[in-house]
Amino acid sequence: MVLTYKKVQLYQFVNFGDRVNIYNMNNSRIKEEADKLEIFQQSRIDAFDEIENKLDALRKNLRQAKIDTIKYYRQDEPKSYSVKYGTDLIKDYLKDIETLLEK
Repeated sequence: MVLTYKKVQLYQFVNFGDRVNIYNMNNSRIKEEADKLEIFQQSRIDAFDEIENKLDALRKNLRQAKIDTIKYYRQDEPKSYSVKYGTDLIKDYLKDIETLLEK
């Protein structure tokens, strides 16, 4: 059995209609990939703003912890060696962050 097509039908298969062709399909795919790339890159840049905001909040918490520690050693336990906040652990974490950010 032989399949026969009218000339109009053949052009529809080849051109995919008047509005859509292979170039437009490739162009839209490339554009989608470029948009995804832009979104990804912008989210990575915005992450730094988020980190800066968290560091500002941590600075306030660090000041409050220092005040609490001073009160603890001066008023509650003047002869104590106990640790109120783990400053050694905090320093280690900050050193790790510095290592990550070195070029």
